[in-house]
Amino acid sequence: MGKNKFDYCIFIDYSENLIGYLIIESDKIGTLLPKIIRFRHYKNVRNKKLYLKNVRQTFKREKILDYFLKHKIRAVRYNIEIFLDIGLFIKSNSNCLIFVCIDNNQYNSFQTFVKIVNGENIVIVKESELKVDTPEYQISLVLDNWLNMERLKI
Repeated sequence: MGKNKFDYCIFIDYSENLIGYLIIESDKIGTLLPKIIRFRHYKNVRNKKLYLKNVRQTFKREKILDYFLKHKIRAVRYNIEIFLDIGLFIKSNSNCLIFVCIDNNQYNSFQTFVKIVNGENIVIVKESELKVDTPEYQISLVLDNWLNMERLKI
């Protein structure tokens, strides 16, 4: 996040036919990080079944989703609902500094969308630009793993 002190962080990601987002208050990140320190990118894990079992247990035991102000996963065909939620959140918090991490493929579209919503206080970063072992990277792994759990549940 650099030198800026963001009020909120938003993470948006896709996994095959699903899209999801997480919104967290910056103040809660420090409390969440120790609970998710073992999270990895699903595609880089060797024993995917065992890894997801452990992640699912961590989600339950640590109540990971309770740390987020808002969170949602939907089928990609309902992505308008996701963007509407995010747009309303940005609009209702227009006086706040907001960090947004978005899937590389949606970066340009999302930048245009944010301009429409009046996103002057928003910093948008591509997922691939996140530095490994930063708080933002670790939180993006929460969404990555949650999407994979939901995708494999279907």
